[in-house]
Amino acid sequence: MLTLRRSQSRRLLAIPVRCGTIAQVTSRSSSAQHLSDLAWLRRVRDRIDREYALPLDVEALARGAHMSAGHLSRQFRLAYGESPYSYLMTRRIERAMALLRKGDLNVTEVCFAVGCSSLGTFSTRFTELVGVPPSVYRREAGDVTSGMPPCVAKQVTRPIRNREAPAASRT
Repeated sequence: MLTLRRSQSRRLLAIPVRCGTIAQVTSRSSSAQHLSDLAWLRRVRDRIDREYALPLDVEALARGAHMSAGHLSRQFRLAYGESPYSYLMTRRIERAMALLRKGDLNVTEVCFAVGCSSLGTFSTRFTELVGVPPSVYRREAGDVTSGMPPCVAKQVTRPIRNREAPAASRT
């Protein structure tokens, strides 16, 4: 048992005591933490945009952002409205659409060029986002954007998720 002398007990009483939760006492303010998290999330999104063709997974992205995979997924969804994996697949499908419009590559080559390792998963996701299978898109999309500036073509051909599409176009 620790015994204090009278002089020591007076000194202990003179130490200011912080009140509050552990987070309030030991870390930055929540707004500063939020801004820091947003900066990390932007870096993750930029990395996905840059390295979409590489084999990326949520764990690797989370390690780069110094977060757990679960925390990254939750925060990414709050900030951008979709999970990191969903965002990655949307970027891959957007790039695949551009490659298919050019017509230089077949569907299998496009699948692997954008970083997908499974043709079945690629085709399913492509059909889900675009509304038609990649082979049909390749046949029909070349004429749609001819004569359009690339920046306009990108906006016009942007994939729309089924839940975002108007109800009339889903039928």
